[in-house]
Amino acid sequence: MSAKILIVDDDSMIRDIYLRKFRESGFVVTVVADGPTAIQKIEEDPPDVVLLDLVMPQMDGFEVMREVAKRKLIKMPKLVLLTNLGQKEEIEKGLALGAQDYIIKAHLTPSEVVERVRTVLGGP
Repeated sequence: MSAKILIVDDDSMIRDIYLRKFRESGFVVTVVADGPTAIQKIEEDPPDVVLLDLVMPQMDGFEVMREVAKRKLIKMPKLVLLTNLGQKEEIEKGLALGAQDYIIKAHLTPSEVVERVRTVLGGP
């Protein structure tokens, strides 16, 4: 069975790029544009990995992480931050809140992001 990925980003172009790349790579992908919708999707049908942007309206990625952590989910997804924020404090905060990886969008190609997610999932 293919791993399920939830991509959470308010930028439709970013969502489309990663949606295509992850689907081409054999993943089952859902995309959402905001934190509240992401939390709802995580509760309804927990993905294996959530790719989460930090800068979003309504609820930022850190708030989404805190809210997911508060909930008693049967299956807790792995959280990977995929953002352009690269300050040391933000990276440390994201990892302290439970992110398995912190990826700066501008530093990696979509193919490299897929490989990092495979690593988080324990694959080759």
